Amino acid sequence: MPDCIRKLASTCVALPDCIHERDSMTPEETTTPLVGYSVNERVALVTMARPERLNALTTELHEQLRAVIEQAAHDPGVGAVVLTGAGRGFCAGGDMNSGRRSADEPRPTLEQRADELMHHGETVKLLHGMPKPTIAMVNGPAAGAGMALALACDIRIGSTEAVLKTAYSSVALSGDLGISWFLTRLVGPSRAKELLFFGDRIQPGQALQLGLLNRLESPEALQSVTMELAHRLARGPAVALRYMKRHVNLASDESLDTVIGAEAFGMARCGRTQDIKEAALAFREKRPPNFTGS
Repeated sequence: MPDCIRKLASTCVALPDCIHERDSMTPEETTTPLVGYSVNERVALVTMARPERLNALTTELHEQLRAVIEQAAHDPGVGAVVLTGAGRGFCAGGDMNSGRRSADEPRPTLEQRADELMHHGETVKLLHGMPKPTIAMVNGPAAGAGMALALACDIRIGSTEAVLKTAYSSVALSGDLGISWFLTRLVGPSRAKELLFFGDRIQPGQALQLGLLNRLESPEALQSVTMELAHRLARGPAVALRYMKRHVNLASDESLDTVIGAEAFGMARCGRTQDIKEAALAFREKRPPNFTGS
């Protein structure tokens, strides 16, 4: 277990029963895919599929989502990834109605529960770190861990009906899936604390103003606009986009010298691609470039 968790475990009191709940799913749910996956013209569409629960996260949904996103990350036929939810919601966060442990089932230790949550965090690390652009198509409410999933994506296109909410304070929890990390980088530490402390609803216009959403679209136009943007990225210069994403991610955490060094290597690498030759040829021929990602 990571030292940071071991250190926290030595200083914290026991976690409340409500977050030691295990997911008790129906037999149908354990055999039904909870995440949809399709690829069209190099765009992978990943859909959380528990619409009757606003796509609230269970352990099984977490596992399927991580596996599907990892598949998209490693698929050479995928150039961009879109994450969304089925039905009228993006993701309502953790499923608070999941079944509790049976009376004779041992309660997991604090360290065991922390390890489980660390494992769930692999999903947002994939979204944030994969060498391909990721877009959250926020079609409806995104709360708690669902909001964190959206923030982990490179770009967030929201419906005019998409309300965001950190939600953790209302259930006496502190936040997971990197939400404090993403919020701090997007809105600054003071505003991040405000959003987490109070957990108020963030209306679509406010989310756009804060930078939590990049664009707002009507519910009718959301999918077509999002997929158009995703296809533009999928047709783009994959090597250059990969380094752009890496450099911006580095810029949040590293010194200017480190970022300049990474940019220098990335530019040199891009200069050896077929795409840069195609860009120069297309410029001379006054036509759009046809990038191949090589």
